Amino acid sequence: MKLKQLTKVALLAAASMMAFQASAAYPDGKPIGTMVAYGPGGATDFQARIATLAAGKTDFIGAPIYIVNKPGAGGRTGWNWFASEAPKDGYMLAAYNVPHFIAQSIVFDTAYSIDTLEPVGNWGADPAVLIVSKDSPFNTVEELLAHAEANPGAVTVSGAGKFVGHHIAYLQFAKASGKDMTYIPAKGGVDALRMVKAGEVTAGFNNLSDSARSAADLKILAVADLTRHDYLPDVRTLMEAGVDVDDSSVNFRGLMVPAGTPQDVVDYLASKVPAMFNDKKTQGKMVSTNSPSRIMSRDEVLTMWSERQTYLTELLAGLQ
Repeated sequence: MKLKQLTKVALLAAASMMAFQASAAYPDGKPIGTMVAYGPGGATDFQARIATLAAGKTDFIGAPIYIVNKPGAGGRTGWNWFASEAPKDGYMLAAYNVPHFIAQSIVFDTAYSIDTLEPVGNWGADPAVLIVSKDSPFNTVEELLAHAEANPGAVTVSGAGKFVGHHIAYLQFAKASGKDMTYIPAKGGVDALRMVKAGEVTAGFNNLSDSARSAADLKILAVADLTRHDYLPDVRTLMEAGVDVDDSSVNFRGLMVPAGTPQDVVDYLASKVPAMFNDKKTQGKMVSTNSPSRIMSRDEVLTMWSERQTYLTELLAGLQ
């Protein structure tokens, strides 16, 4: 073999070895970003910061995680960027919200879907709750619906955006109750909560976690889930209030990478992320801030995504 050819072979071998070593060394202490498709201070942002607190420990990922906020269009701005432009090297993760991103990929033309994203673990499941301001004349679901019956179209209900969990809870609520109400999409959960507190809307659907932390400024009328929640044991489910709304709007949250990320990186994260979420200090912080925790492995999340895709396709066909 000629010297030139030998040199070329040697260079290719060296490049392959360097690539292997770089992959094997991941993350090599290098900080890892996590994109949150909602603004600072909302439930997803707030919980993502808690859920990733232990990332730098050697027992977990072994590298610190920082948050990058890319809010807009109910999450579509950030998730479109993530699926189409984010680096596929494991150094940029994203927080997912289900049913949000799945419902949006069904209804809108998006770059993201369950086929273009890869989960590595789930940290929480946050139900939607029906809320009114503390000064509202309504103290029960029944009183609110009686007002809607007497004043068609007058009841306004805020939520974090279109085809997010809050919107799905509203669509189910309006259909099951048979009342003529108006949905007002806000610029994220924080803004939707503010609208209720300020009396700019009659009511709202928002995250249980955010609403529980703001309980002094609100009345929480019902939970959009199959059972009552430990954080709000005295608050009925919508089903208990006579409105047939199930758990389709419960907001699952976790971390993912773009499809195309090297499988060894996906496997590494999948082996470390659920354990990171279960860190004792992290779980203590989740409980103390009324942030519902539900830890799931990559395989469990893949199953959940697939089931929600099927269910939401059917649900949204009947609610839009």
